[in-house]
Amino acid sequence: MTSPASASPGGRSAESGTAAPLSPEVEAEAEVEADAEAAIDAVEEQLGVMWRRGRAINQNLARKVHPELEPAAYGLLMVLVRNGAMRLTDLAACIGVGKPSVSRQIAFLEQIGLVRKEADPSDGRAQSILLTEQGQARLRSVHQARKTALHARLADWSTAELEQFASLIAKLNQDYEQDFGPAEAHAAGK
Repeated sequence: MTSPASASPGGRSAESGTAAPLSPEVEAEAEVEADAEAAIDAVEEQLGVMWRRGRAINQNLARKVHPELEPAAYGLLMVLVRNGAMRLTDLAACIGVGKPSVSRQIAFLEQIGLVRKEADPSDGRAQSILLTEQGQARLRSVHQARKTALHARLADWSTAELEQFASLIAKLNQDYEQDFGPAEAHAAGK
């Protein structure tokens, strides 16, 4: 008989190469772990599909706002929609990218008339960035189109399914909050 010390990690005897019998509890635990791993793999795969589609959707939405608009600039516009006027440094921190990158995007958005700068009311030396009326109108139009498309995709879902889906996404977002600082939570609309 093989002693526990001579069994390999896979339950095989080091001397004979035969499988050492596992207790029912160990077998059940291994099956639960394998099921959980498969479930996490399925979630990861579906989230990957959703994120790729989300990026493609954002790129299409950006193009609807302006033909030369990059998705990153569209993201900046959405932050301004949610949060109102912001300083450049706060906007950069909010989306987690460098100030030079945001500055370049804001210069383009200003050039095409979607944002403008004005003196910050709390500090006259600083400037706040805000949406122009044209920027607000274009984003309202795009947001309405996005909302209409989402309604069409979810039309066959029951209210209970929608509530459960929203609850599960919220739970995942809360679990991710511990990995990110307040700037990222702010960008997510928290």
